[in-house]
Amino acid sequence: MIRTNGIDVSYGELQVLWDVSVEITTDDRVVALVGPNGAGKTTLLKTISGLLSVDDGTIELFGHDASALTPDEVVELGFVHVSEERNLFHEMTVEENLEMGAYTKRERIAENRREVYELFPVLRERSDQPAGTLSGGEQQMLAVGRGLMVEPEILALDELSMGLAPQLARRVFEKVKAISEDTTILLTEQHVHEALELADRAYLLENGRIATQAPADDLLESDRIREVYLRD
Repeated sequence: MIRTNGIDVSYGELQVLWDVSVEITTDDRVVALVGPNGAGKTTLLKTISGLLSVDDGTIELFGHDASALTPDEVVELGFVHVSEERNLFHEMTVEENLEMGAYTKRERIAENRREVYELFPVLRERSDQPAGTLSGGEQQMLAVGRGLMVEPEILALDELSMGLAPQLARRVFEKVKAISEDTTILLTEQHVHEALELADRAYLLENGRIATQAPADDLLESDRIREVYLRD
């Protein structure tokens, strides 16, 4: 479904990604992209989303050359990126935010909203409440729910646990596991242990380069991960 082939990406004159190749297939349920802050994880998602262009290399998205696609076209093909900023409309209600997310599936708003409320019951309880008054965990649930309103083939979740207390982060990760039953998840996380426990496969990104890729269980047990990322 997604294949990046040796892509280089820059912000102006500052290169951020070097020769990055990743692949997500129809057989994947959760693919984790892990690494330290500043490694380039968000940049990679923004590039796949059509928000950034590649300097070199190619991106294939559902059989299309993604370099020729606008962000709206990427969403219509089935790739949805829930950013770490969440980008909610804070003055609008929970329900209005969900409806805004369904712009490519207007005919299925009611059905998809019902499924989101079943996944996140607290959002049903807060449906008439402005998004800006929700807790951090509830806002994260709303951002994920809004992404699901367009029925994505791949849902990219960027730094899902950012700013959440550990207990709330665990609840959100549990919901991601449930979502992955029907939708492929591409998950970027600084919290390596939680991401690898959830994922089937993983890529380790360091300093803008893919350092290694492996089954998530193997990477979780590797000396490199244990010594560098899982120290007490």
